[in-house]
Amino acid sequence: MNEESDERDGDAAAAKPGPVTGDTAEGMPGDASGNVTKEDGALGSRAPGFIKASRALHLSWQVGVFVVGLAVVVAGIVMLPLPGPGWLVIFGGMAIWATEFVWAQLVLRWTRRKVTEAAQRALDPKVRRRNVILTVIGLVIAAVLVGVYVWKFGITMPWKIHE
Repeated sequence: MNEESDERDGDAAAAKPGPVTGDTAEGMPGDASGNVTKEDGALGSRAPGFIKASRALHLSWQVGVFVVGLAVVVAGIVMLPLPGPGWLVIFGGMAIWATEFVWAQLVLRWTRRKVTEAAQRALDPKVRRRNVILTVIGLVIAAVLVGVYVWKFGITMPWKIHE
């Protein structure tokens, strides 16, 4: 399923350079050539060694991880319109996939970077001031609309309760 995460032979480990810290051009942690270091978390399968030793066992492990991750992601998608922590469950499913698949690890790193950038922007005093002003304007508009409704129709409800 995912040949990149299948590193049973020593050739793949020998080809990777040693740990060098820094950021790549894309903002990902790693060395100048774009390889992720051990300090930053190597990409690939995190299955136990005895599972990686057998191709059939590793493939069944990957299928199991994919099915469990898919079930969690689908549950999160269902929770988006329904009550529940939909996005949190979706990211939990992605984290399950990231234990085995490189693409999910990259998606989680990208998401983590974007969330960190958004949090830093939200803490900016200018952005906070703008958000407070927009919230106050929205509350004033809502209060005016409620006031106009009460002035025009009174406190009675628009539906007939007595029937």
